[in-house]
Amino acid sequence: MTFHQHTADVLAHEHLATNTFLIRLRCPELARAIRPGQFVMLRLGNRSDPLLGRPFALYDTVLDERGKPIGIDVVYLVVGKMTGLLQHVRAGETLNAWGPLGNGFPEPVGSEHVALVAGGIGQTPFLAHIRELLGTRGYAGNAPRRQVQRVSLYYGVRSSDLAAGVEDFRNAGATVHLASNDGSLGHHGFVTDLLASHEAPQHLFGCGPEPMLHALAEQAARRGIPCHVSLETPMACGVGICFSCVTPVKTPDGWDYKRVCVDGPVFDAAGLNW
Repeated sequence: MTFHQHTADVLAHEHLATNTFLIRLRCPELARAIRPGQFVMLRLGNRSDPLLGRPFALYDTVLDERGKPIGIDVVYLVVGKMTGLLQHVRAGETLNAWGPLGNGFPEPVGSEHVALVAGGIGQTPFLAHIRELLGTRGYAGNAPRRQVQRVSLYYGVRSSDLAAGVEDFRNAGATVHLASNDGSLGHHGFVTDLLASHEAPQHLFGCGPEPMLHALAEQAARRGIPCHVSLETPMACGVGICFSCVTPVKTPDGWDYKRVCVDGPVFDAAGLNW
């Protein structure tokens, strides 16, 4: 594994939705190397509490006026101590960052229609993925190349005030379908039920809470669709040393553990031992 450690300058910090923020970091070396589906570890600068970093998916790379990657955008939800402190970081301050980490999204099976399914804050890996799939941007030194003709994003939240980045996904070229638990936005119910009511794509990608991913994997198996999921497992180191982020996977003899940070975070859903 090759990754870069940075003291990254905060270029911008924006409020997107209830308790949801986008933070922009200047880190050219990391931005040139990262691709959709990978993540970075972030740690607050100049303090030791929290001691450990936290994993954050790549939202997208930031380009300069010549189209060269100079930074990354990360979108996060305030859920604990680290993110509670992170929301108060301002432009001009610094964060400790290391990455790119993990494995990115694989190229989809079929070239016509791919569906991305997000629950909660699980939409965050999909903006860059949409652009990669539609060939409007290249990543990790690769030239843009169109992989599919259509991308649909199915995005479920608890309530409308938590929906973040919807226009970003539309502007990137995806057809966006929305669902909410309370009926305040789009389909009233689970996002996986909304997906089931539509035509089957050729490949599914998912990110969100584990129960949603399990339901997505079951639906994919019933419909005979390849499915890859990005797990939101808590991590301590991000580089495979601590074994704190293991997930059970199927093996010929039963099951075993794999580390989400180095063997994932993207897995074939059919290979996970739900």
